Amino acid sequence: MIDLHYWTTPNGHKITMFLEETGLPYKIFPVKIGAGEQFKPGFLKISPNNRIPAIIDHDPPGGGAPIPVFESGAILLYLAEKTGKFLPKDIRGRTETLEWLFWQMAGLGPMLGQNHHFKTYAPEKIPYAIARYVNETNRLYGVLNKRLADREFVAGAYSIADMASYPWIVPYERQGQKLEDFPHLKRWFEAIRARPATVRAYEKAKAINTQQTMTDEAKKVLFGQTAASIAAAAR
Repeated sequence: MIDLHYWTTPNGHKITMFLEETGLPYKIFPVKIGAGEQFKPGFLKISPNNRIPAIIDHDPPGGGAPIPVFESGAILLYLAEKTGKFLPKDIRGRTETLEWLFWQMAGLGPMLGQNHHFKTYAPEKIPYAIARYVNETNRLYGVLNKRLADREFVAGAYSIADMASYPWIVPYERQGQKLEDFPHLKRWFEAIRARPATVRAYEKAKAINTQQTMTDEAKKVLFGQTAASIAAAAR
């Protein structure tokens, strides 16, 4: 059994997509990040960066004590190695998959996250910041589109690299993008959206998070964090 500490964000969706694809038994423990539940001491023991998702594997490879894992990329890699699925075993395929996994972790996720923040959530609309991250989002979409021009998925066969990137493309309209401008990416996106495991993962998200709008209080929790405030919240 996998304990999945989760909320309905792109990083959270990555893990439910993988778990639904593989059929690994798991139980979701919702972490309401807008209410500050990510700062509770129990959660910080498994996710010291106070971010979702995190897992505890009660049946780790080789046996022994349960293994906690935080950071979505690390979780995908751990689960792929545990199951032997969605990560090629040959050196070239594995390397390509990990390249694009880390591309998402280092580029696509952080840049699109800043897009969301300055375009949607920031109390002050700063034109330079909005243009900076909308343009960078567009550039990254172009990188992914070019990569997909001659292959079905990012690293050939469907893999953790695709699962990592797809949830960040879902809110493309909010990011100021049009999928029609990126035909190869659009074809890839629609193929993943139609997968039964993807459908199940997003249906679970709807059932868990019934309030899709972010309150002003939640924004204060999410965007006003400092080392001191986190320490105080964890007491």
